[in-house]
Amino acid sequence: MSQLSVNHLLGIKYINKQDIDLIFETADHFKEVINRSIKKVPTLRDITIANIFFENSTRTRLSFELAEKRLSADVVNFSAGQSSVKKGETLIDTVNNILSMKVDMVVMRHPNPGAGIFLSKHVNASIINAGDGAHEHPTQALLDSYSIREKLGDVKGKNVVIVGDILHSRVALSNIFALRLQGANVKVCGPKTLIPKYIESLGVGVETNLVKALEWCHVANMLRVQNERMDISYFPSTREYTQQFGINKKLLDSINKDIIIMHPGPINRGVEITSDVADSDQSVILNQVENGVAIRMAVIYLLASKIK
Repeated sequence: MSQLSVNHLLGIKYINKQDIDLIFETADHFKEVINRSIKKVPTLRDITIANIFFENSTRTRLSFELAEKRLSADVVNFSAGQSSVKKGETLIDTVNNILSMKVDMVVMRHPNPGAGIFLSKHVNASIINAGDGAHEHPTQALLDSYSIREKLGDVKGKNVVIVGDILHSRVALSNIFALRLQGANVKVCGPKTLIPKYIESLGVGVETNLVKALEWCHVANMLRVQNERMDISYFPSTREYTQQFGINKKLLDSINKDIIIMHPGPINRGVEITSDVADSDQSVILNQVENGVAIRMAVIYLLASKIK
């Protein structure tokens, strides 16, 4: 059996194109499994996985938990809000205490960029990064690419625009790495204040006019404005942001082509995207959610096969 080139999934920038292909092939198999009447396989019956979330998350945590249970793994959920972290315990001590209960794999979300990398060097378990600050969110980027592949047959050569708050978005960074690795053309679009200065060094174009960006792309990935990560105001008002960078059905219909609309969630309906777009035939938002379980099953399965 083919194997991943890595023992952890810390970020897209640490994996290669072959890894992505292998994850997608494995996800194809698991997608069949989760659409059967019996949705479980006994594959990881002897593996214990701890989900450690130091930041709030609903969809990612549920998606990982479902993926783990579909693979018959034993699952331990840990939320930092109700833990000894609040009493000043260090990250390594927290995780080592959990690992001493014989946990094989840790899925971690943490507000600090690089937390997963730091942890992988200090603990004896396989680490999956479920989002670290504004740095990376690798499984989200994988499920986004997988959803594009499902709709368009291939990611290579496709034009993808990522719209919105690029500066604070781990989804944007992981998506850029994943899409470029697979040969897609990538542009970002948003207020100049929300586009990082270094972005073009990643081989990405910048387009500040949303209409031009939509005329160019096959896929538009709409990001939420991350107010919780902003300590200053990056644009005059939400209303003005929506007028310039929000997508509504009228705008979409005025561009005479079938663009795929994606969103990593949670959606701020009426800000970056209106309900009639989010719920339209061009939207693959719910497909992304379904694909998220299959992709996370694939990642967990492939990493677990390296533990045994």
